[in-house]
Formats: sequence, C-alpha cells, structure tokens
Amino acid sequence: MRRWLSFTCEGNMLAGALDEADGDSGLLIASGGNETLSGSHGNMSAIAARLAAGGYPVFRYDRRGVGDSEGDNAGFEGAGADLVAAIAAFRAAAPQLRRIVGFGNCDGASLLALHHDDRLDALVLANPWVIEALGEMPPVAAIKARYREKLLDPAEWARLLRGGVDIGKVFKGLRAISSKSDQSGLAARIVAAIENSAAPIRIVLAKRDATALAFADAWKSASTPDVIVHEIDTNSHSFAHAADADALHRELLAALSD
Repeated sequence: MRRWLSFTCEGNMLAGALDEADGDSGLLIASGGNETLSGSHGNMSAIAARLAAGGYPVFRYDRRGVGDSEGDNAGFEGAGADLVAAIAAFRAAAPQLRRIVGFGNCDGASLLALHHDDRLDALVLANPWVIEALGEMPPVAAIKARYREKLLDPAEWARLLRGGVDIGKVFKGLRAISSKSDQSGLAARIVAAIENSAAPIRIVLAKRDATALAFADAWKSASTPDVIVHEIDTNSHSFAHAADADALHRELLAALSD
C-alpha cells in the first residue's frame, strides 16, 4: 500500500510517499531533475511498487521547491538537507528498518554521491550527472563512443571504400577519439566522492545514453576496484523499456539484499 505523508526540512513542509512493506531493508529514491511524486514521471513510482510487492519498503520525496514541497529549489547540489530530512522521515515511517539503500538517476545519483553519509548503508547510482553547465551534452565522450562503434563495423569500411562516407567526418571523429577529454569540476568532485565513500556503491549506466557516456568518460580516471559498474545495453536514460527495467530491478535487489 502507498501512503502519502509530509515532513519538514529547515522550516519547509516536504511531500513524501511510502510504499509499505515489512522488510527491514528499504530503498530511498532521490529523484533526478525536477521529477515529482505525482504527474507524468511514472517510472520511479513503478520501481517503488514493484520492490514493495517483493517485501522492500520504498520512500520517495519532492525536494524543496519541487512538486508539492515548499521552499526554494536549490538544485541537486543544494539538496543535502532535504536528503537528510527524507532519511529521518523514512526511518520514522518504517521503524523496522535496519538498512537503507539510496537510489538516484541522473542528478539524483549525483546528489547521493555528493551528500550521502553514514545514514545510508549502500548506494545505487544510475547515469550520474557530471556535466557542468545544464543543457550541454558531452560531445567528446559521445563522439568517441560513436566512432569506436563505427570503426569496428565492417559495413562502415565497405561504405568508405564505395565513397559513401564523408572522409572529413571520419578524420574529425578520429581526432576526437585520440583527444583527452577535459574533466569538469563537477565530474571530478563526483568521482572523488564515489572513490572516498565508505558505503558500498553500484553504478548502473545506460550504455548508449549521453549522460551515461559523459560519466563513463570521467570515471576512467577512477581507481576504486570495489565499486561495481554495470552497463545496460540501452539508449533509454530512464530505463523505460521492459528489459531495461528488469535489469535495473536486479541491481536494486542485489543492493537491498547484500
């Protein structure tokens, strides 16, 4: 059963939803972007309902200034206090909890990476947002992935020999592959936060999603063998297809049952 509730954060009233279950391991979802509890963002709602049906309570919330929550929207980097308040509200609403796993997609994942502490026992970070300026796609990372794929495809070489490929674009792509990507301050901070985390972390990437490509490019500099990185072969940022949702569900179950 889904129960709607409210809790406070620095004097503001925030909206929350608890998908109830008897298990002592639960999932706290930090929504990405301006995703809200109600409205068109049904994927997190579906994730919560499915896990609760399997015995795991799930808590979701609207951070300040988003959806039905009061206050000003400070973005994911300014939402650390909201996260702490949501964890406390989750424990109050489900007092049997022994473990809480944090899950976020996109800037929800980045929020968890930057602001989690020992109140969360593990993290599942999907497609963490590492792009400094909102609206900028990761050109170098995306071009690298695209041209690596093309250069491994015999059909593309056949097209080249037939004159069906713009040779100028090929050389531009080769230069991008050989260039070193600049890592933004945000990317470096998120990679460092993950590396320094005491909590077990699973990273889930949509293999052909631009945001995931940008994170994968930044993660190359990491030296943390204990972090599990799993790629799902999809271009869906929200894992919207049934097979993608099943793969993500398995990763969440693994984190919850550890």
